[in-house]
Amino acid sequence: MTQDFKKGIFTIETDTIPYRFLEPKETFLKKRYPLVIAFHNSSRIGNDNEKQLEHLTKTWLKPDIRATYPCYVLAPQFNERSSNYSKSEEGFLESRPSQQAKLVLSLIKELQKRYPNIDDNKIYLIGYSMGASTAQNLMAMAPKEFRALVSIAAVPDLSNLNAFKRKPTLLIHGQMDLENPYEGSVAQFERLKGNKRLILKTYDYLNHATITIPFLSGDEIPKWLFKH
Repeated sequence: MTQDFKKGIFTIETDTIPYRFLEPKETFLKKRYPLVIAFHNSSRIGNDNEKQLEHLTKTWLKPDIRATYPCYVLAPQFNERSSNYSKSEEGFLESRPSQQAKLVLSLIKELQKRYPNIDDNKIYLIGYSMGASTAQNLMAMAPKEFRALVSIAAVPDLSNLNAFKRKPTLLIHGQMDLENPYEGSVAQFERLKGNKRLILKTYDYLNHATITIPFLSGDEIPKWLFKH
């Protein structure tokens, strides 16, 4: 079924990003559809245009989810880290985008031109691990472009808190996560407490590798996104 994700390559000047693109099973005249952008974790770095289709991305291929939540799905692949981490003055990790991550903004514009029935008011960001950090990076850079964010086990981006203040944001993290420590999501949540659309969902006994398990078998993420 992964062949339903069409292969594409986006080039701007000397930079190239391979990507996969899933269209709704069927579209109707005058109806507009959300665009979900799914970012991969660091183990999927490369340029084969295959590995970025990790479990979180392939969720959108499930027949029941595809029928209930029709949308476009973009899965870019990075040949280097899309988000880089450094320690803050408070002692926890923070993330910043790579140049390749910034190019995704241009790729989105290209797809909006090519598919005019993409709903510009319903562009969603999702990701796991480095991909979740990248999703946060894009929201921090261009908040007007995106409607909502699902971030699983991220290193947070706190460079532009105003970008998140009114955005529907679902932070998911395992308390036993030592790779991208849980404390980063707690610090982010504390700084954004005024956002009534912000949720921090904690799993006490899950770590970095196991945190994705609750979200791969059901429709929790599509259901939450499509409320917004």
